[in-house]
Amino acid sequence: MDKIGDISRFKERQNIILEGFDPVTAGGFTQIPNILLKQTFSNNAKVVYAKLLSYAWHNNQVFPGQERMAEEIGSSKSTVGRAIQELEDRGWLEIQRRGQGKTNLYILKYQVIPNKGKK
Repeated sequence: MDKIGDISRFKERQNIILEGFDPVTAGGFTQIPNILLKQTFSNNAKVVYAKLLSYAWHNNQVFPGQERMAEEIGSSKSTVGRAIQELEDRGWLEIQRRGQGKTNLYILKYQVIPNKGKK
């Protein structure tokens, strides 16, 4: 992982430079749908969804290992696994298994379904 202060290596990969930003701001932000926050998901599921979104913004596809996710959010692999299962069961996530020794491909699902009774 690059250090924020290592500007020379940072400039080689980026076309926008954040000069003078603190490490929190320079690390970026991830927005999650407010509707997800209002769901009766566990907090772990909400954090895992946000982490998956943060990966997706950089790659257009999300395929991190659960161990890596757990380490990055300060959780255990089993907690991440339960959160992923919760998201999959509720239709917010689809998992494509890619085979022995490979990480899964996670497809984040989000669709707003209008309430038919209200205008």
